[in-house]
Amino acid sequence: MEAAIVCAVLALGVLFAWLLPRWRLRRVLARPLTAAQLGIIERNVDQYRGMPPDLRAQLQRLVKQFLHQKTFVGCAGLEVTEEMRVTIAAQACLLLLNRPSRVYPGLHAVLVYPGAFLVPRLEHDAAGVVTETRQDLLGESWGDGRVVLSWEHVRRAGLAAEGTHNVVLHEFAHQLDSESGSNNGAPFLGSPERYRSWSETLSRDFALLRRDAYWGQRDVLDPYGATNPAEFFAVATESFFEQPHELAARHPDLYAEFQAYYRVDPRDWFPAPAPEPEHYGMVYGQWR
Repeated sequence: MEAAIVCAVLALGVLFAWLLPRWRLRRVLARPLTAAQLGIIERNVDQYRGMPPDLRAQLQRLVKQFLHQKTFVGCAGLEVTEEMRVTIAAQACLLLLNRPSRVYPGLHAVLVYPGAFLVPRLEHDAAGVVTETRQDLLGESWGDGRVVLSWEHVRRAGLAAEGTHNVVLHEFAHQLDSESGSNNGAPFLGSPERYRSWSETLSRDFALLRRDAYWGQRDVLDPYGATNPAEFFAVATESFFEQPHELAARHPDLYAEFQAYYRVDPRDWFPAPAPEPEHYGMVYGQWR
C-alpha cells in the first residue's frame, strides 16, 4: 500500500512538473504586450510596420513566448533593457512566422555585448602550426543553446545609413540551420524533393557569389556569404527579409526557395523600389 502511495505521489509530481510550464506559458500568452513593448517593435522592426494584422498578431505572440522562455544576459558591464529584449525577440521571431515550429527550442540564453566583442580562435597553417588569435565579432550562434549579439549592431538594423546587415536575422538563421543536425546551409525542409531543389539552387547561387566576391563585384548578397554554405544561408536570410525586392529581382530562384521555407513574402511589407534611371555611356565596353 505504501509503495502504491509513493508511486502515485511521484506520478503526480511528474505530471505537475510537466503541466506547470505549460500553464505558465498560457498565462503569458493570454496577456497582451504593453503599449511600450508594441512601440519598441514599431520603431525597431521595419518589417512589422508593413505587415497585415494577422501577421502582426502572430509576431506579438511569438515575442511573448520568446521573452518568457529565453534568458537575456548583459556582458562587459551592459545592463539589458526592455528595448534590447523586445527588439531582439521581435527580429528573431520574424523567421518563425507562418511556420509550425517551436520558438527556438534549443536556445536558452541570449548574451548581449555593448558592441563588437573579441573571441579566442585557434588557427592552423599549412605546416600544422597552431596559433591562438582573437577575432572581433558582431554576433555568434553557439551549439550549446546560446546566441551572442552586439547591441550596437542590433540597433543599426534597418537604418538606411547603415546598410541592410541584420545581425539578429543572421545568427538566428544559424539556429534554424542547426535544427537539421548540422550547420551546413540546409535547415530541416521535410522532404527529399525539397532538399534536391534547395541544394541545386543554393549551390548554384553560392558559386556565383564566390565568383563575384573573388572579382570584387557587388551583389545584393553580402560577400561574407561566400565563406561557406552555412554563412551563405544566413546572409541570404538577411537579404530575404531586409531587401526582398532586390533579392527577388537578382536571384528569383533563390527567393522562391526562401519564400517556400519561411512561408512569407516580405515584398508585401515594403514598397517596391523606384526603377533605376537609364544611364548612357560606356558600360563594360558597350554603349547603353
